[in-house]
Amino acid sequence: MKQSGIGTPPGLHVGMIMDGNGRWAVARGRARVAGHRVGAKVVRSIVEAAPDLGIDVLTLYAFSADNWKRPSREVAALMRLFRAYLAAETARCVQNGVRVSIIGRRDRLPPVLLRAIDAAEAATADCGRLLLRIAIDYSAREAIIGAAMLGCRCGTREEFSALIAQATHSLPTREVDLLIRTGGEQRLSDFLLWECAYAELMFETCLWPDFDVDRLGQALWEFRQRDRRFGGLPQAAAG
Repeated sequence: MKQSGIGTPPGLHVGMIMDGNGRWAVARGRARVAGHRVGAKVVRSIVEAAPDLGIDVLTLYAFSADNWKRPSREVAALMRLFRAYLAAETARCVQNGVRVSIIGRRDRLPPVLLRAIDAAEAATADCGRLLLRIAIDYSAREAIIGAAMLGCRCGTREEFSALIAQATHSLPTREVDLLIRTGGEQRLSDFLLWECAYAELMFETCLWPDFDVDRLGQALWEFRQRDRRFGGLPQAAAG
């Protein structure tokens, strides 16, 4: 991914837990997978708006390692949806300068989805306007354990962060600035635990299919009002 120019601060790294697709569909008397399909359309609008809102890394939690516990029909439908999304959106991502990176385990994914992942990552490799990371079969705890197994004698935090990226097939990137979770739940659910050490957290009551660019803009406005001290004192108190 292209780096910011000299003197130009980097954009934000925003993580999103896209919760509530199934509940949204059930509340309307529809199958849960219908909510996932609507949720995929929301992803398109958020991805397209993100760079203009000051985001240059967007990490989306699509499928956790624990989601394999869901009914097999729903899991199979989600795998088909992930493949269809990548096939439909890759050309649009290239056009919009969006680099796609899938993070998480790959050994349990269907071969046809793996081929779609490889194709999307290869086609968008030179894009530099936005890094879109989609977490599929992802567990932050597994990532941390995997990094520890790769190199227990790391000398710095940066070296260990690089190993976490390696353990999840991810491109190295910055820590998360803002984490947004929709759906009313207030937990991280094993998502980006290392990268969210100093992230600002926001929990939205709306379900993911009802989330939109205006809500994202409002969340970013609120984020920019917060005083991020990273363990230090406010500027006035430190003077």
